[in-house]
Amino acid sequence: MIRAADAILLLPLTVFLPPLLAANEGPAPPGPEHLALADGFDFPVGRPDGHGYYDAQSFGENDHLGEDWNGNSGGNTDRGDPVYSIANGVVTFADDLGGGWGNVVRVAHKYEERGHIEYAESFYAHLDEIAVQEGMILRRGSLVGTIGDANGHYIAHLHFEMRERIGLPHGPGYSTETAGWISPKDFIREHRPHRSEPQRSPGP
Repeated sequence: MIRAADAILLLPLTVFLPPLLAANEGPAPPGPEHLALADGFDFPVGRPDGHGYYDAQSFGENDHLGEDWNGNSGGNTDRGDPVYSIANGVVTFADDLGGGWGNVVRVAHKYEERGHIEYAESFYAHLDEIAVQEGMILRRGSLVGTIGDANGHYIAHLHFEMRERIGLPHGPGYSTETAGWISPKDFIREHRPHRSEPQRSPGP
C-alpha cells in the first residue's frame, strides 16, 4: 500500500466520527469542531481541473450514480495514475469491497453554502492502490490512491461519486433511485476554489 505523504494528520477514526452505523451504511457526519472547512473543490484526476481526462459515462447516463474518469489516451494507459481528494476532509472508509467495486475510499467534506454549513462525501472506486487510512485528515489535492480496474473487472478508470449526505450505503453504482447522489461535475464546478490564474475546463 502506498502512502499519502501530503496527508496532514493521522489519528484514530474515533477522534473525528461518532460510532459507525450498521455494516455497509457508512459513518455518521463528523462534528463541525473536528473538520476543516473546504476551501473549494477540485477534480479528482488531472488536478486541479481534470486536464488529460474525460468522463466516459456521466452521472445519470444508463442510471449511473457517478462518473467514469478515463485518461485521454484510452485503454489501461491511466492505470496507476494518481487520484486526489477533491477538497479538505476526513477519510471515512478505505478498504477493498471486492467484486465490481475493488478498492474504495470515501472522504467526508464540510463546506459553506449560502452562509450555511453543509456536508458532502466523495467516493473513489476501482482503485489500484489505496494511499490513506480511515480517520486521516486530508487537504484538497492529497493523494487518496491510484486508478485501477477493480482487480481486472474493467478497463482501468476511476468511478467517482458525490453524495450530498454522509452515511449513505456504498451503493450499487447504478440505480434509478438517485436520492442523496448528485452530479460530481456540477457540484465541483459550482464550488471551485477562488484562484487568480485561468482554469482549464475538464473533458466533455
